[in-house]
Amino acid sequence: MTPPGPAPTPLFWRDDSGPCVNWAQAVAHLSRADPALGGLIKRAGPPRLEPPGPISPFHYLQRAIIYQQLSGKAAGTIFGRFRAIYSGSRPPSPAAVSQTPIPVLRSAGLSEAKAKAIIDLASHAKRGTVPSRTELPRLAPDQIIERLTQVRGVGQWTVEMLMIFYLGHPDILPLGDLGIRKGFALTFGMKRLPAPRTMTTRAAAWRPYRSLACWYLWRALDLPKE
Repeated sequence: MTPPGPAPTPLFWRDDSGPCVNWAQAVAHLSRADPALGGLIKRAGPPRLEPPGPISPFHYLQRAIIYQQLSGKAAGTIFGRFRAIYSGSRPPSPAAVSQTPIPVLRSAGLSEAKAKAIIDLASHAKRGTVPSRTELPRLAPDQIIERLTQVRGVGQWTVEMLMIFYLGHPDILPLGDLGIRKGFALTFGMKRLPAPRTMTTRAAAWRPYRSLACWYLWRALDLPKE
């Protein structure tokens, strides 16, 4: 008999891959493990994380590439033009995108680099490098990062955002995220942005809810100063 694999990681929201994280339990754990973080949690209130719409990881990354380094309004306009290239209300398939000439993508407002990244993403999706919605929860974070960073224009940060906001993985720590680093410094009274090792050491106590802790660190930047 084949030994059973590891139990799936409980995700933020309920879907076919496993149970939903208990928000109250997660918040209580973080508050006990780190009283300073607990103070931020008390000020910010209950977490407000929403599950993604019925899109595939391929379409999530497609949108992420288009939105990179652009304001929300400009990116939304370009994304709308990109979608208008393909007839029908459904998002374009990898096959349809891979057959689109670069000049056509450029006509929607995409840069040369982003147009090539979109084509490369479609090629990887056709080959199976990009996991499906049902396959994604069965992969470990390191496996997801290894597979998706093969795509042109997709770095570790983009994959970490996918794991938090699309997959709903509760224990991701994006060390390179500037907003999290600023929130960390603000919350813990640091005059300089923290080094990755400093964040990793302190965040060890937050396991298995580091993603939720990071959500609160993002929120710290929007709260009025005490």
